[in-house]
Amino acid sequence: MPGSLDVQWIHGSPSAKHNTDPDIQVHFYNEHTVILRQNKAVHYEAPFMFLLFGNAQAVLIDTGATESAEWFPLRRTVDDLIERWFAGHPRDDYGLLVLHTHAHDDHVQGDAQFAGRPGTTVVDAGLGAVRDYFGFADEPEKVAHVDLGGRVLECLLTPGHHRAAVTFYDPYTGLLLTGDTIYRGRLYVEDWAAFHRTVGRLVEFARARPVTHVLGCHIEMTSEPGVDYRIGTTYQPDEPPLQMTVDQLRDVQAAVEEIGARPGRYAFPDFMIWR
Repeated sequence: MPGSLDVQWIHGSPSAKHNTDPDIQVHFYNEHTVILRQNKAVHYEAPFMFLLFGNAQAVLIDTGATESAEWFPLRRTVDDLIERWFAGHPRDDYGLLVLHTHAHDDHVQGDAQFAGRPGTTVVDAGLGAVRDYFGFADEPEKVAHVDLGGRVLECLLTPGHHRAAVTFYDPYTGLLLTGDTIYRGRLYVEDWAAFHRTVGRLVEFARARPVTHVLGCHIEMTSEPGVDYRIGTTYQPDEPPLQMTVDQLRDVQAAVEEIGARPGRYAFPDFMIWR
């Protein structure tokens, strides 16, 4: 199903103290798919999160960089969105599943807000829990499936940036959600061999499926090719789009081959690789 990325993402302000943007930006990609972004005035990482609705349950992918519900009201926002969705799609029994692209702090801090929420399963982002939940312990190369009811996500273990990184493909929209493995920013690599394998696998995976957009969880580049914003900035007035293409995914693969065995920081037009 088609969707829209005709959106101006909140990107901070010269004075974080006087920022008037919402704590969480909400964008409906389509009726059943919501993209959220944390305000840079709340946390400079400003991660993106994804809420996907199925017939039986919704999934929230990542929970942001701030634990406090006062400063970062993620659960309240998600509850409001589910209630809004219910208005057009009433249900008596509906679950919420919370998954993660990986376990770094800026993607898991909101987990505690969902503790005790009825009908909610929060899967820990650590490697053990990820292997157990998706079945990667016995088959690390498998494509796992998460059924939301009429909407089945394909899930891959994609280490390199983080050993428990997971990439999600949504056949309903064609969105490939790559977390911090592939995005317009600094691709930090903790395991080069694993990253090399992961990027090659993602290219092959995307070749066999209709991918509309590759969506990571941050924007760190400027619109000037090869130039990023400084780490920790809370104002990014000249951001490129969130979405990337399969061709840009191939560009990452080519960059990995070009870098080879050399450690260092390497700038490319749409991303940087920090090995």
